[in-house]
Amino acid sequence: MNIQSCVSNKVIAASLLLSLLAVVAAADFNKEFDITWGDGRAKILNNGQLLTLSLDKTSGSGFKSKNQYLFGKIDMQLKLVPGNSAGTVTAYYLSSLGSTHDEIDYEFLGNLSGDPYILHTNVFTQGKGNREQQFYLWFDPTKDFHTYSILWNPQSIIFSVDGTPIREFKNLESKGVQFPKSQPMWLYSSLWNADDWATRGGLVKTDWSQAPFTASYRNFNSQACIRTSSGTSSCSPSKNSWFSQSLGSTGQQRIKWVQKNYMIYNYCTDTKRFPQGFPPECSLS
Repeated sequence: MNIQSCVSNKVIAASLLLSLLAVVAAADFNKEFDITWGDGRAKILNNGQLLTLSLDKTSGSGFKSKNQYLFGKIDMQLKLVPGNSAGTVTAYYLSSLGSTHDEIDYEFLGNLSGDPYILHTNVFTQGKGNREQQFYLWFDPTKDFHTYSILWNPQSIIFSVDGTPIREFKNLESKGVQFPKSQPMWLYSSLWNADDWATRGGLVKTDWSQAPFTASYRNFNSQACIRTSSGTSSCSPSKNSWFSQSLGSTGQQRIKWVQKNYMIYNYCTDTKRFPQGFPPECSLS
């Protein structure tokens, strides 16, 4: 068996295990989130076990976590807009507020029916982003639910899909690279129209005859330090294994497999954007 087949089998096994764990630990959306906009286009259904966002020509919709987190492991299962989703963006991200905010982004860029979604990731520190990496997925994200995870601890930020790491942003503060570590963040998600840029740089526009567009969410699970109203934390790092978790050799092998086969953009190789040299983390990671 070649290494790609071996890694692929491990990816499938990890996906099944993570899905089972998510079902057991699913939270009540009514207790965890507030619908923040959309005038009825966002709905919490099935006794809090399912949430849907919709977009039509008038408006999109969105929600926000009731809690703020300062480090954590957060999982959410999403099923994206099916069919011709060109022009739409489903955003799922952690963010603080203000001009010097921190942010950890997943954005799913819709496409014409039959063409793959683009998974767009980014990390902001102190209001500064421009750290985009983009991927195709190794499955159709509109056919079923898949788990998109953020592991955020003092050592690194790890983006994972169905338990497979696709990106790591390490804490390199000792080398002069800022890292999100002091600003609590809410979890947000929204479905909105971005046909001025989302699909092929804005060349393909939203086909409103396909509306309403709908994305679905289930099995939210957070193992996180929740910030209370007094500014204190709800958890003890010593009792949470994710607080010191890092990519082992298997994780490193998986991330290399994903980036070799599915990465389609990496800011650390874009000489046109950075003619004077890449950001320092590109050579330090």
